[in-house]
Amino acid sequence: MSPEPMPHGAWPSPISTTDVARSGLSLGFPTVLGDQLWWEEDRPAEGGRRTVVHRDAEGILHELLPAPWDARTRVHEYGGRSYAVVPGRGIVFADHADQRLYLAAAETDPWPLTPEPDRPGGLRYADLLVHESPDGPELWCVREGHHDDGAVSRSIVSLSLATASLAAAHEGRTDGIVERVSGSDFYAFPTLSPDGRHLAYICWDHPAMPWTGTELRVTRISDGHTVAIAGGTDESVLAPCWRDDRTLYFVSDRSGWWNLCQSDLLGGARRALHPAEEEFAGPLWQLGGRPYQPLGDGRIAVLHGRGDLRLGILDPAAGTLSDVEVPYTGWLPALACDGRTIAGIAYGPGLPRAVVRIAAGSGRVELLCGDIAELPDAAYLPTPRAVEITSGDGRSVHAFLYPPSGPGAAESTAAPYVVFVHGGPTGHATTELSLEKAFFTSRGIGVLDLNYGGSTGYGRAYRERLRGQWGIIDVEDAVAAARWLAAANLADPARIAIRGGSAGGWTVMAACCASDVFAGGVSIAGVSALAPLVAVTHDFESRYIDWLVGPEALYGSREPLARAGEIGCPMLLMQGLADPVVPPAQSEAFADTMSARGVPCTYLTFEGESHGFRRQETKATALAAELSFYLQIFTAMA
Repeated sequence: MSPEPMPHGAWPSPISTTDVARSGLSLGFPTVLGDQLWWEEDRPAEGGRRTVVHRDAEGILHELLPAPWDARTRVHEYGGRSYAVVPGRGIVFADHADQRLYLAAAETDPWPLTPEPDRPGGLRYADLLVHESPDGPELWCVREGHHDDGAVSRSIVSLSLATASLAAAHEGRTDGIVERVSGSDFYAFPTLSPDGRHLAYICWDHPAMPWTGTELRVTRISDGHTVAIAGGTDESVLAPCWRDDRTLYFVSDRSGWWNLCQSDLLGGARRALHPAEEEFAGPLWQLGGRPYQPLGDGRIAVLHGRGDLRLGILDPAAGTLSDVEVPYTGWLPALACDGRTIAGIAYGPGLPRAVVRIAAGSGRVELLCGDIAELPDAAYLPTPRAVEITSGDGRSVHAFLYPPSGPGAAESTAAPYVVFVHGGPTGHATTELSLEKAFFTSRGIGVLDLNYGGSTGYGRAYRERLRGQWGIIDVEDAVAAARWLAAANLADPARIAIRGGSAGGWTVMAACCASDVFAGGVSIAGVSALAPLVAVTHDFESRYIDWLVGPEALYGSREPLARAGEIGCPMLLMQGLADPVVPPAQSEAFADTMSARGVPCTYLTFEGESHGFRRQETKATALAAELSFYLQIFTAMA
């Protein structure tokens, strides 16, 4: 006799909560110099501590920062690249505990380069760049100051790393820090010309965000004379890079897509190097990543595509772009290159995130470090399929479908599904291998990863859909996704849930208020009310709601807390209690309202966790709670 079919959600799976929690090293921000590489690496088993790993010329890995050192910058609260290599001397890094810059040299304990601020963590540094000047190496970076009156200021500063200056810093003297540029609310991508005479950078002011309007400027170091090269309130310009002392490359979305452009030092003779309806960059949530890198022969290693970004080689002279033949379908927008060797963080649907090195001449590909030590059998890993869904007034919406997959016996009925909603909301879902998704699909629960209107990766017009429409467009697209799953006979219409974190949590709660298509919702650090958020949120996003929603008079018609009386499905809310981006009061208020109305709601909090869970034990506990929640609501609706 054949075995009885196992119900969806109960398929036997080798992927445990611990497997998922201890994966996700969050490899990032590589640096390459000849045969040597460096990169950042999270350690979930060590409380989410971040270290810097060095792979030497012999291929031996060295952890440069033992515990308790934690290389994490909190600039903009989302951070970014936290270290820079000083050839022959070690690395400079920002430590999470006090946000000061330290020098870590071989066989010595790290020692501070920057002063101890009056307020703990009050001076922060990011986007670190080491420049070799005639007087020795210099560090250039973005500095963020938090002041007693609540104001936040930013500037670009430099610090000499010559022997005498290092000795002065070691003695506690800080006169070597020089403020180079100030006056704008935000700065990014400090980039020195090869001759060291000019500084290129990106800047913007409230209420703009870096994907709505930025400006590329060049400042002459000798006298501070500044010229605006490109950008404005309706153009997002990113990632300047010097071709030579007189010519700049940069990314601009003036065409409607983030394309690679070139301009002279005065902003004239501007041209697109390869016009295409593709993105050559991603949203600037974190500082320090470079989406392209010049090669020594005049060509450029670029990332481009829709949704996922592929690696290609662009020849500016010929205007040709050829993809590099690699087994990876996507790359993080943080390439490194020393002219001959390309390094980056790559992934694929069946390949975990990895540090990859490519020889520009031969095309030889080397995998140097993987995100997941051991993968389960491929039969338990889902294969994503790009789909387009019709929503609202007939607009097309992008998503990735992950059907249930595994050797477990399936029910004959349609599967339960979970609609994943990314955060940001100016983020995007990719096809990167995720053990979290496989944890559900291998048990018989399908996943639809939604790139709702407003997501990046599909041009400016697509992300502009959310302008003034947050809580409308994202909700309509999420509801349309659930209905599409049911209409296509992929999902049981009574067993579709929705989950998301941060801005995605807002969409989860709002969608459950606006429609009865979802059997339940999971919100992780979700935004439930706008006025309290605007009152306490961090500076980087303090005016973002102006763009997403509009004036305060509209808040009540959009926010989930004001509409909680319309919700009838169960909810699971999870929250880190040390979250500086979305304070715990947001989840707590929604949970209290649900409970007062008698609607089932579980509220789980985690001490010491910030915006996004980092600790292995937290990740495992949260995932187990999420699975239990789905099994309960799907069983009730079966």
